[in-house]
Amino acid sequence: MTDAQTTFEALGLSKDLLAALEKKGFTNPTPIQEKSIPILLNTDHDLIGQAQTGTGKTAAFGLPILEQLDPSQFKVQALIISPTRELSLQIKTELDWLKGRKNASVSAIYGGESFEKQFRELKRGVDIVVGTPGRLLDLTKSKKLDLSELKVLVLDEADEMLQKGFIEDIEEILSHANSERRTVLFSATMPKQILNLAKTYMTDYEHVKVEKKMSDTSLTKQYY
Repeated sequence: MTDAQTTFEALGLSKDLLAALEKKGFTNPTPIQEKSIPILLNTDHDLIGQAQTGTGKTAAFGLPILEQLDPSQFKVQALIISPTRELSLQIKTELDWLKGRKNASVSAIYGGESFEKQFRELKRGVDIVVGTPGRLLDLTKSKKLDLSELKVLVLDEADEMLQKGFIEDIEEILSHANSERRTVLFSATMPKQILNLAKTYMTDYEHVKVEKKMSDTSLTKQYY
């Protein structure tokens, strides 16, 4: 359980983001947020975050991304790669409310939607792109997604992307991205291929881990 004395304000977030969190009723970070946010805000290190789904990972990487955006740049500054359309939309929705009054645009890119429609959205100028590997790779290879000014690249649910066979697509996307970017990887487990990916594409990284909590089913009456 997170120390009751630890608040989002103590982590150094700006007033706009704190106001958005307060509006949703959040004042204390989860363990993965408490461990990750200071690293991403106060250092230039890459990060591996090991935590289960439902532990607040989106805010753990999303809040520092939003804090460090330059709204005047009109280039894609953050790319978040996720394994499914549903997760991409969920991350976009969460970033849209986390940003509060901050001037930041977020676009979800995935297969099954019009390629040209998504390209037009990118052309208008997007700060943060969230998407699935296949469609992101298509847009990158066709030079419709410019990653030359990218500041941070996030691989979310990396172990699930490995299971779905996306690692080669991800490696090609990484090869097109700004080499000076920061790389952040979140995964529930750390199989060998994920660790190899980290060693190849990440430098000077920190590894934070949150243990899975025990199930509460023993405290719950169940009826059949």
